Amino acid sequence: MATGGMDEASNMKVVLKHYVSGSPQETDMHLTAGTIKLKVPKDSNSIILKNLYLSCDPSMIFKMMKLERQLTDPYVLGSPITGYGVAKVLDSAHPGFAKDDLVWGITGWEEYSLISDPKNFFKIQHTDVPLSYYAGILGMPGITANIGFYELCAPKKGDYVFVSAAACGAVGQLVGQFAKLHGCHVVGSAGSPEKVNILKSKFGFDEAFNYKDEPNFDATLKRHCPEGIDIYFDNVGGKMLDAVLLNLRPHARIAVCGMISQYNREQPDGIQNLSSIVSKEARMQGYLATNYYHLYPKYLEMILPLIKESKVVYVEDVADGLENAPKALVGIFSGRNIGKQVVAVNCL
Repeated sequence: MATGGMDEASNMKVVLKHYVSGSPQETDMHLTAGTIKLKVPKDSNSIILKNLYLSCDPSMIFKMMKLERQLTDPYVLGSPITGYGVAKVLDSAHPGFAKDDLVWGITGWEEYSLISDPKNFFKIQHTDVPLSYYAGILGMPGITANIGFYELCAPKKGDYVFVSAAACGAVGQLVGQFAKLHGCHVVGSAGSPEKVNILKSKFGFDEAFNYKDEPNFDATLKRHCPEGIDIYFDNVGGKMLDAVLLNLRPHARIAVCGMISQYNREQPDGIQNLSSIVSKEARMQGYLATNYYHLYPKYLEMILPLIKESKVVYVEDVADGLENAPKALVGIFSGRNIGKQVVAVNCL
C-alpha cells in the first residue's frame, strides 16, 4: 500500500529463514513486512518494479541450499528470495526502460523491487496474451523447451520422443506439443492419473503413463516405446534416465533440462547404463537457457501465432497472493501443481 504521496509503499516479502537440506518446506520461508521508496536513487541505472506474477521453478532449490560445491550463489538469509517474474516499471533511471513498461526477468519475491542493473530484463511488446504467460510459455521456460527440443535434439518427422515430468510445468507440456507439430510420436510420463489424462486429452500426447504405478521403468518404456527412443527430453534424471539409456535408438539425442527427482536426495541415484551412449552413438547434452536468449525474438515469432491460433495450448496453476507463494513453490517438488506454477502478486 502506497504512503507519503506515493513516494513510499509497504512491501511484503518472502524471506528464506534458513538453508534447506532435502525437500523444502513452507516453514523454511516466511512473510515479512517492510517499506520501499518508489523513486529510483539518483545517479543510478535502477528501475522500480511492481511485481505482477512470480514463476515457481525447480532450479530455485539450488539457491535455497548451502552446498560444498555450490552451483549458484545461495539466497541471502533474511532477504527476499528471487526468481523469474513479470512486472510493471514504476520509475526508471535506465535509458532502456520507461515508466509503465511491462517487463520480465529475475526479480524479488516481494510486492515491489528495486533492480539496480536491469540489463537482463526483457520488455514485453505483445499484450494481447495473458501477462502471466511471460512467466512461462513466453518467458524462460518457453525458451528452455524450444532450445532443448529444436536446437539440441534436431527432431525429424517420425522420431519417437519421450518427455518425462511432462505435466508438472511449462517445459514438458510445450516439448510434447512441439514434437507433435513436428510429426513425431510422443510419449510422456507424469505423476497422477489426472496429469496422464491431460497429457493425452489436452496436449495431444500419443501415449502417457503414471510413473508412480510403474515398478520397472525399463519394462514400461519397452511397452510404450517398442520401437525405441530417438529423442529423450529429460526433466527428472535418476532411474528414469537410466531406463531410457537401455531403450535408445541409434543416434538418439537426449536434452538434459533438469533432474527434479534428484534435487531433494542426500545421495543422488547413480547412472549404470551410460555405455549405451557409446553403443548407440547417442548424444546427451545439458544446457542453460540463458545462453540462448539471443534467440528469444525468433522464438516469439514462432510461438505467438501458435498460441493465437490455438495450435499450442498452455496450462497454468495460479496461486493467488504473495502469502501463498511458499506453498506454491514447495508444491512443485511434490508434484502438487498441474501445469506451470505461477503466483499472482499484484493486479494492474
